[in-house]
Amino acid sequence: MNKTYPFQLEALPYEYDALEPYMDALTVQIHHGRHVQTYVDNLNKVLEGSKDHQSWSLEALVTKVNELPDSIKNVVRNNGGGVYNHNLYFAGMTAEKSEPTGKLKDAIVKKFGSLDEFKANFKAAGLGRFGSGWAWLAVDANKELTVVSTPNQDTVLADGLSPILAMDVWEHAYYLKYQNKRADYIDNWFLVVDWNKANDLYTKAIG
Repeated sequence: MNKTYPFQLEALPYEYDALEPYMDALTVQIHHGRHVQTYVDNLNKVLEGSKDHQSWSLEALVTKVNELPDSIKNVVRNNGGGVYNHNLYFAGMTAEKSEPTGKLKDAIVKKFGSLDEFKANFKAAGLGRFGSGWAWLAVDANKELTVVSTPNQDTVLADGLSPILAMDVWEHAYYLKYQNKRADYIDNWFLVVDWNKANDLYTKAIG
């Protein structure tokens, strides 16, 4: 897998139907194989004409997006962010049932009072995002957990945060199965969260 230009579509860690019945196979297939592939293609296209940035990693591109030339900034923000966010989103789900454990569970309870309160805060962030965007559980500069929402394909890296969980609330992530019922999608998304992956990201984020 290329770490720099030209970027490639990251393979799913499971089959299209692995997350059934919570995430339907057709949505996963279209979402990953078409939407994310388009972001990859568009990112490569804009970097083809910007040789100074072809050696940058995906993380560097989206973290330092505001430092990029105006000629490529918005394309990288939208498409580089689209690739980065979706890589986290798809890698952050699993067919194997899991629960928060260890340091991450302790931090969630400390910050939010309980796992249920965290889920309520996270769901509110997802429902409160008008239009398209993302809900995040992230670690801030003080090593504290925070729940935030970003528009479109903006990332939390550009805001100095380290992502732990990323939930896509663009309609293409859920509309075939849930139509306009974003709340139902969010409730079922919690049932496929890979908490082991989240715990690994948290452990890395707090050093």
